[in-house]
Amino acid sequence: MKALIDNTLFYAALFALALPFTAAAQPDAAPQQAPVEVEADRLDLDQRAGTAVYTGNVEVRQGEMQLRGERVEIQRNDAGELSRATSTGERAYLRHQAQNQDTPTEGWARRIIYHVAERRVELIDQAELIQRQDTFNGGRLEYFIDREVIQARSDVDGSEPQRIRMTLQPEE
Repeated sequence: MKALIDNTLFYAALFALALPFTAAAQPDAAPQQAPVEVEADRLDLDQRAGTAVYTGNVEVRQGEMQLRGERVEIQRNDAGELSRATSTGERAYLRHQAQNQDTPTEGWARRIIYHVAERRVELIDQAELIQRQDTFNGGRLEYFIDREVIQARSDVDGSEPQRIRMTLQPEE
């Protein structure tokens, strides 16, 4: 039994170290060296499926990237590389501090999906994104991290359309 627990903890630690946040941390902070910290009430790891599911007030941090929710599922592709992190909850949360920005980009939604290879974030259902001092609200927001592009849609599967609203602050 002890060997099973030791193996589970070992693989959970290895899995956490490969989280998708490495590329998003600040370059001057040696992101590949930044520790990944995961806090949750529970972990269910399925090595064959390539998934780790954290539940209960989950917080994942590495460098200047943060993801929070009641449930966070991390998936690997067939090559064993991290492909997607999905956070769900009444107000799942994402925070990303880009090197060239004074303030972080922050987002909230019922579901947040981070597509690692594309460096794209989807905020779905009651989505809100704050970038610099501009705010975006809608049913579905997509944030392309490297290009700093935001796309907004009112439609959400299984829900009434949620109108898009944005407030753009004047340049100083």
